[in-house]
Amino acid sequence: MIAYASSLDQGGPFGITAEDCAYMLQAIAGYDDRDSTSVDREVPNYIAGLGESVKGMRVGLPKEFFQQGLDAGIAETIEQACDALKNLGCEIKQISLPNAKLAIAAYYVLAPAECSSNLSRYDGVRFGYRCDAPVDLEDMYCRTRSEGFGDEVKRRIMIGTYALSAGYYDAYYLKAQKIRRLISDDYKAAFNEVDVVLSPTSPTTAFKVDEKSDDPVTMYLTDIYTIGVNLAGLPRISLQAGFQQGLPVGMQLVSNYFDEMTLLNLGHQYQQLTQYHLQIPGGYE
Repeated sequence: MIAYASSLDQGGPFGITAEDCAYMLQAIAGYDDRDSTSVDREVPNYIAGLGESVKGMRVGLPKEFFQQGLDAGIAETIEQACDALKNLGCEIKQISLPNAKLAIAAYYVLAPAECSSNLSRYDGVRFGYRCDAPVDLEDMYCRTRSEGFGDEVKRRIMIGTYALSAGYYDAYYLKAQKIRRLISDDYKAAFNEVDVVLSPTSPTTAFKVDEKSDDPVTMYLTDIYTIGVNLAGLPRISLQAGFQQGLPVGMQLVSNYFDEMTLLNLGHQYQQLTQYHLQIPGGYE
């Protein structure tokens, strides 16, 4: 693993089922005294918690996530997923995350800023890629970083370096940190009303490979429902909720701090009612 944005980076399991993820998380969770971001906290039994009833669990739908910009087919699929959760005994209610619209702007200042700092070590001197037959030290630096990083990585390094530069730090980076706190406070307020926040994972289904390469801003906007959770530092899980035009639709569940067990259990219960996670997207048969 390579550090990208230290305050946002985390390792998480992938799996076909929520149960798979529970087993993986059980193995990787725990305190590491060599990791400054690790918390010395007892790890619950995620696997044993999969059988608990979810009846009466309060599930919140952020009204800001179901407005302009969300594909109608995605909204319909999420509505059907909510009906399935109601059948499990969950209570669905509307909530508000008023600063959610600021998440994209804040994230794409903070993450590139940390990226530019973390990736500065990859200069060809100590480790990582090094260009062939450099003429001198400057040539090695320039060619190593030019050849070793892709276009998107270079783009983020440049954005981050600009945001941290003298004269722009207060205008961009500091302001983004303040917005980050507002977004975190929104989620804290929401968890006073509900146990889990539910939303689409993306406003559209997957786009084709390289389809958005020449339009990075549009590509960044597909993160609108997920970025705020990263900024707040909350646990979440994305589940397959159905299909639109043969492509899978993701449903995102977010819980309070250190409450991964609720997510895994609710995801597991949902997958007992549905079979979407076992179906193969169009084009992969």
